[in-house]
Amino acid sequence: MTAETGRLTTHVLDTASGKPAAGLSIDLVAIEDTGRRAIKSVVTNDDGRVDAPLLSGSDLRPGVYELVFHAGNYLRSGGLPLSEPPFLDIIPIRFGIADESAHYHVPLLISPYGYSTYRGS
Repeated sequence: MTAETGRLTTHVLDTASGKPAAGLSIDLVAIEDTGRRAIKSVVTNDDGRVDAPLLSGSDLRPGVYELVFHAGNYLRSGGLPLSEPPFLDIIPIRFGIADESAHYHVPLLISPYGYSTYRGS
């Protein structure tokens, strides 16, 4: 039996449509003493999730990270009338990872005029 390793996951739900936010671009960034370091960019699938953990195993290290959700592009693609510039465009969620063996799940609930997040399971 192998030990379970930690991982970082996310998913996005569109509360205006009541559906998963498919096709939303997300950037993962590490916040370091020397500045921001891009780790990866992904796009949500039809279920509003990414196909694999954003970080797992030895890639998941304690530190400060940011998920940058490109909500404006997603909301525009859905045909919703948005102001220019839109009220919400880029949504950065900054969070800390303290335990590399834990599961960190950072979901985002979005609409054109609001969002919320929490540490999920």
